[in-house]
Amino acid sequence: MKFEDFEIDETEDFAAMLEESFKKSESKSDLVTGTIVKIDEKDSLVVVDIGGGRDANLDLAEITDEEGKITFAVNDTIEVVTMGRGRISHKAALGRAALNEFISEYDEEQEYIIEGVVTKKNKGGYVVEVDGLEFFMPRTLSYLSSKPGVESVGKKVKAVIVKVDKEKGSVVISRKELIERDKAKTDEIVGALLENKDPVIGTIKKITSYGMFVDVGGMDGLVHYSQISHKGPVNPSKYFAEGDEVNVIALEYDKKKRHLSLSIKDANPDPWADIDAIIGVGDTVTATVSNIEPYGVFVDLGEDLEAFLHVSEISWDKNVKHPQDYLENDTDINVEVIEVDKEKRRLRVSLKTLLPKPMDAFVSANKVGDVVNGTVTSITDFGAFVKVGELEGLLHNQEVSWDKSKNAKSELAVGDELEVKIIKIDRDAGKISLSKKALQDSPVKAFAQTHKNGTIVTGIVKDTKDFGVFISLEENIDALIRMEDLYPLKAEELEKGQEIKGVISFIDANSDRIRVSVKKLERQEEREAMDQFNNENEKDDSMTLGDAFGDILKK
Repeated sequence: MKFEDFEIDETEDFAAMLEESFKKSESKSDLVTGTIVKIDEKDSLVVVDIGGGRDANLDLAEITDEEGKITFAVNDTIEVVTMGRGRISHKAALGRAALNEFISEYDEEQEYIIEGVVTKKNKGGYVVEVDGLEFFMPRTLSYLSSKPGVESVGKKVKAVIVKVDKEKGSVVISRKELIERDKAKTDEIVGALLENKDPVIGTIKKITSYGMFVDVGGMDGLVHYSQISHKGPVNPSKYFAEGDEVNVIALEYDKKKRHLSLSIKDANPDPWADIDAIIGVGDTVTATVSNIEPYGVFVDLGEDLEAFLHVSEISWDKNVKHPQDYLENDTDINVEVIEVDKEKRRLRVSLKTLLPKPMDAFVSANKVGDVVNGTVTSITDFGAFVKVGELEGLLHNQEVSWDKSKNAKSELAVGDELEVKIIKIDRDAGKISLSKKALQDSPVKAFAQTHKNGTIVTGIVKDTKDFGVFISLEENIDALIRMEDLYPLKAEELEKGQEIKGVISFIDANSDRIRVSVKKLERQEEREAMDQFNNENEKDDSMTLGDAFGDILKK
């Protein structure tokens, strides 16, 4: 209801207006006893002799009961009210009789508050029907809007009887009186609430999506959903039911809108004011799952505190697709507090930290060098993840095959079961490195059977880096020539596919690494030439140094 819609004219002469209304009522209608002379069911009319040689028409529906049975017969007497222009009403007569009975029994010492429906509107005011009785409500006592487009007829109203005229058979009611009483009571209640700011007990009358309407001392106020809990905005229906009693305090009152704002959270202690005494990092607490989202779970810690359990803190399993696969609403779980942020009023907890670490169990059962069975769970650009027991290990592309043209994407599929070797366990980081190629003989190992340090080899340039040049010696066998071993060749002058001759300077079959040196090749050739010279000198003492090194010097 908006008070600005009320039309109130305190200067109008109410007594004169009421008297005029009564006069009009008396001139246009009268209560008489008539005799039924004809019942015409075809035209739904009843002809009644109302005296003085006058007949009047009565609607047949007025003497027909709910089952369609006519309750009067020809020659029966009937009480009617003359409405003017040959119209009469039996129901109006019954109402007039009932009203007269009500007036005769009216006790002036008692207050009568009625509820009825506005059935008619005239210049002076409104007719309100209450259980078949018609009461008059002057316009100035109605507090009903007279603005265009605002219809009053049909409106349910509550009013108090302010005048009963037994002589004229009329009852005057006032809606304004009740409204102003309520307004005065409201102002008194609001004033007390806003003045002392002490919590008061209220009763929840209605719960909506945006908050709750709470009755405090006969007045309704709204507790917005953001004013329910220190946790932040909550769904009120999850915590309260209609009829519950709650402590509230008044925040503000909008007189124009007659809107009282209440708060439940401000009526209760703020747990964050003394959070250090309530909870701390490392504490293990029992919490209730209150809301599950794809990214995590909100849990109720009691004390009007709520914490967030991120999806990554639910299980040691890194493939948690949705928290609802592990937890259910309204269930109690034990969690560890891992963050208390006073400034942001944020609590974070962990479930997995209270669970046995799969890595501990894995390390106790496995070690580097063990061969285990696993299942491929996912494949990436850099390798495949293989689940071994409760944990996943990484099978890097370079550990898939000795054939460097093969990788996880080309050789494996999700769901494949395979045998792998554990090559590294990082317990602190929770990482496991696996190898498939380690179960096969290295090509370098076979190569090392026929080659050793000092063996002269020829390779094809594959790639050039800042630290050296990679060459291919045989299929799947590469070697590195470091920059310092490339002399007298120059890296910038080399082309991919170019042949390079050198000598093996390092070979390790276990690490699958070979290094070649061009520089050592020249030295080795010099030594071989010297050895050849010495051998031939023993056969021919006449050979000169120039003869022995002639060919080399020409080069």
